[in-house]
Amino acid sequence: MLVLEDNIYGNFEVDGILEELVSSSPVQRLKGIHQGGAIFLVDSSQQHTRYEHSIGVLCLVRHFGGSVEEQIAALLHDVSHTAFSHVGDQVFNHPDEDYHEHIFADVIERSEIPMILAKYGYDQVLKHFDQYTLLERPLPELCADRIDYTLRDLYHAGLISLTEIQHFMLNLTVGSGCLTPADEASARWLSMQFKKLNEAYLKKPEYLYANQRMAELIKTALSKGLLEPADMQMDDEAVLAKLRSQGYSDELKAISKLDGFEQFEVKGAAERIKRRELHPAVSN
Repeated sequence: MLVLEDNIYGNFEVDGILEELVSSSPVQRLKGIHQGGAIFLVDSSQQHTRYEHSIGVLCLVRHFGGSVEEQIAALLHDVSHTAFSHVGDQVFNHPDEDYHEHIFADVIERSEIPMILAKYGYDQVLKHFDQYTLLERPLPELCADRIDYTLRDLYHAGLISLTEIQHFMLNLTVGSGCLTPADEASARWLSMQFKKLNEAYLKKPEYLYANQRMAELIKTALSKGLLEPADMQMDDEAVLAKLRSQGYSDELKAISKLDGFEQFEVKGAAERIKRRELHPAVSN
């Protein structure tokens, strides 16, 4: 039995296949992948990771009655994220921020995950993501993935409190297999938080600067053969260490110091962020 700790939803236990998957290398690697990309270089308070998000999504899916299959999918849905999360989308020119989805199957197949899934008889579970309606729904609908990253990012940014989150969770229910607010007030609150996430967090000028500059630096290193595309499957610190070893220490320090920020084109960078709107339906 493994106790998973979450600073938003509290602790919960997993065993069997979920315990083995949590302990696997691809999931443990997510502890070194910052949720916000390179923003931790300019804001040391933003240290939460893809691992924390994955555990949170698992917790939500389990809490709202998701099957073991959907819990497995929840835990594994982000294992293919590159170092610095969505910075990889800028590096590999994926404006829809879906590069990790394109490489998901390959990342899984090169790992121990298929063996673990087969051991417990769940070897087909990752071929049916469209069935997991608690976990994933297209925008502007609501799902566990979208709820968790909205609440988690805003909480770590100090833009919402645990009390607000707990109140919202009490007014979240399941209707027709999907997560839905129980009343209009809860739906409006979440829509406001989602807008805040996109405008005050994802498009914060310093954060846009850090992620764009990191993407540019990685692209340059790749073009010169100083980084390989496969290196982006390492964690953030390993990529930073390789960049430093290849002579990019000054460039990394410049990002941390916001050098050139005054000349940074915030509007252009903000326009490259994927457009997101949320209109959660209220439970009948």
